[in-house]
Amino acid sequence: MSSILDKILHELKLVRGDASQDMTYQSQRTFPSEAAAQHAFSKAVSRLFHVDAWSDLSTFTADFALHDPHGAPKPNGTPIAGDYILIQLPGPLPENWVCVVDRIEEENRAAFVVRPSHNPQQNTTQTIAHFFDGQASSTFLVERTGTTLTAFEIGSDESINNQGIQAGDRAAVNVLIAETGWLFYQQFQWKTLTDYLVGAE
Repeated sequence: MSSILDKILHELKLVRGDASQDMTYQSQRTFPSEAAAQHAFSKAVSRLFHVDAWSDLSTFTADFALHDPHGAPKPNGTPIAGDYILIQLPGPLPENWVCVVDRIEEENRAAFVVRPSHNPQQNTTQTIAHFFDGQASSTFLVERTGTTLTAFEIGSDESINNQGIQAGDRAAVNVLIAETGWLFYQQFQWKTLTDYLVGAE
């Protein structure tokens, strides 16, 4: 009984923006040889860094648009620290912006990390234009281990942006988006992406 109560209390804190949680989604494929896995990894890295192409995954997934540090579209570029990504969820919902804060590219691993941010096309930097607050982060990662290719979306410290000046006038809609995302949409969105990154059929 206590575990059920603890879960209910935690959910209440999440809605209030007083708690955070971590979420991880992943997809994996194993290939017949390391050469085949290396080839697939190279394709996965290309897919990982071509952010604008994520918009074509499904009519039910979000649209993504990479922007440079000044907020100008960067449709043929790849994300580097200081860039921004505009995320438009399906339906009549407000825009969500994240800033790229880190990127790695190694022999068998590639990734970049984003955090919720202000809208770089507007003057204000105090309002976070995202349903999560500024402490949250998302890591998009692909890696090869032997003949196995794995893709991850790792959400850390996800807490609803519904308090203070950083929430602006969108506190209520942020609760709606975040709760819907945690219950259903986020799983569909990120599992679709990780499947795409590893080339799942």
